[in-house]
Amino acid sequence: MQVIDQLLLDNNVAFHPMMGNSYKLNQTGKEILELLKEHKTKDEIVDILAKKYDVDKSEVFIDVGDFFAKLRIYGLDK
Repeated sequence: MQVIDQLLLDNNVAFHPMMGNSYKLNQTGKEILELLKEHKTKDEIVDILAKKYDVDKSEVFIDVGDFFAKLRIYGLDK
């Protein structure tokens, strides 16, 4: 995800300098982007968050999938 690598994260805001867009994130969204910047896969992210928050993987999988869908909508999945 090259576009993800270009995002600058500050607190709970992601800024894309090439496009000039800012995105307000909640804490989990910020964590997902940080993990994507570390080149973690969707499955790795689900595992990490499920363990961290002691939540069933199926719930986390749905939430992470929703977040990935939003990345596609905003053109940040390339």
